[in-house]
Amino acid sequence: MADKMALAKAINESLRHALESDPKVLIMGEDVGKLGGVFRVTDGLQKDFGESRVIDTPLAESGIVGTAIGLALRGYRPVVEIQFDGFVFPAYDQIVTQLAKMHARSLGKVKLPVVVRIPYGGGIGAVEHHSESPEALFAHVSGLKIVSPSNSSDAYWMMQQAIQSDDPVIFFEPKRRYWDKAEVNKEAIPGPLHKAQVVREGTDLTLAAYGPMVKLCQEVADAAAEEGRNLEVLDLRSVSPLDFDSVQASVEKTRRLIVVHEAPVFFGSGAEIAARITERCFYHLEAPVLRVGGYHAPYPPARLEEEYLPNLDRVLDAVDRSLAY
Repeated sequence: MADKMALAKAINESLRHALESDPKVLIMGEDVGKLGGVFRVTDGLQKDFGESRVIDTPLAESGIVGTAIGLALRGYRPVVEIQFDGFVFPAYDQIVTQLAKMHARSLGKVKLPVVVRIPYGGGIGAVEHHSESPEALFAHVSGLKIVSPSNSSDAYWMMQQAIQSDDPVIFFEPKRRYWDKAEVNKEAIPGPLHKAQVVREGTDLTLAAYGPMVKLCQEVADAAAEEGRNLEVLDLRSVSPLDFDSVQASVEKTRRLIVVHEAPVFFGSGAEIAARITERCFYHLEAPVLRVGGYHAPYPPARLEEEYLPNLDRVLDAVDRSLAY
């Protein structure tokens, strides 16, 4: 049986299941307990599981992640929340020099099964440091898994898989999609955590995206269909590792690729995808791989964010340019 629920609720249900299934799972973060998180993603969990399992922490991101590392060393599986994307940087040192490195440093003897939840991206009219997309910064660091669901079903199952992983996972939650509803089948068998999924079949061009931009790409495909263009939409789901095989298979069929993400295009994840697919699919491509994303500038005030973020017209313009080759 499938239940229709918002993406935020799906994560809440997934965390609840993890707490029920494994006494070693803990949730930590600023206001995750009594308040239930600023987006209410952890609503009701402290009430049901107690303050020793769902822990309100001080406003100290470095301390939150550092404590989670210590708990993981003692056999726990901490799930920590960074309240907003831009607040993760005080914890960046702990994440990239400790959390990501311990497995290699110990020659595989030490595992750190920590999930770092980060609401990210724009579209909610927030103030500075509340709408950033820093996924490429973490994807550059070996030893970390980087994932981002685009819908409620993936949010539920990918959180389960992230918690069960013995490797640290940075779990980017698209905050503008928190209230989008979709069906979640809690009895289904999930696919691999890092496997991309074709969410719309097409023949003329591939749109590849993850997290908040997948819905936009589906809207672009709908608009393009009115002009007789048949676009494929590929939900990458995982940024590191990235399922290049699925991207390659789609591009070999459509012969064109546009990568869409909210993060700045300059040195963004789309650049790596473009380079790798150009290497793999050089003789299949009928146009250069194009990228649509944010600008190489600080995230703007709320009144200007719609000019900064990729939108329907900007992606359709890229579609026109690609098909013009």
